[in-house]
Amino acid sequence: MELQKLSVEDLTAALASDAPTPGGGTAAALAGAMGAALAEMVAALTLSKEKYAAAHEAVRPIADDALQAHGELLKLAREDAESYDAVVAARRLPKGTEMEREARAREMAAANRLAAEVPMRTARRAARLLESIPVLAEKGNPNAASDAGAAALLLEAAVQGALLNVAINLEGAGDPAYAEELRSESARLGSFAAAKREEVLALVRARF
Repeated sequence: MELQKLSVEDLTAALASDAPTPGGGTAAALAGAMGAALAEMVAALTLSKEKYAAAHEAVRPIADDALQAHGELLKLAREDAESYDAVVAARRLPKGTEMEREARAREMAAANRLAAEVPMRTARRAARLLESIPVLAEKGNPNAASDAGAAALLLEAAVQGALLNVAINLEGAGDPAYAEELRSESARLGSFAAAKREEVLALVRARF
């Protein structure tokens, strides 16, 4: 399914269907892409106004990063659906003989690792952009302050939603050390994203 070619109505219908994909990981990445797009908008509304020239130097790199993140998160939305399709395919492999069961177990573990890695990349990318949103909220065009806040909320949702998908897929990854490493990183990213969201919202509300 080429998600980027779907209308909003068709995309939400696909999410609402009883098909296993697209699911929460894809939705998380799409939330991140929307957050990045809003960050692009706030940056553009700042950089296009000479009256905010003092903020241009600080905002320009955020604009560039938001543009890049927007594209990367859309790509991750598609990859997330594809990675979980691989999990579903592995579950359907034959298991009638010992050899088949061993081959199926290997495929399941590999598919689950990939299905954990993709949302982890989503969480990392959304968190990286979210880190810069306080600057946008504080120095960006004040008329778009609420949009900076919405960007932060969407980016945090991307992080937290993606991390839930990391956690559920780690259960079948077959590598306890790898799973523990990703769980530790998940805890750090989740706390970081929540703190950044609160920081942004405080800055936004101070501008009203």
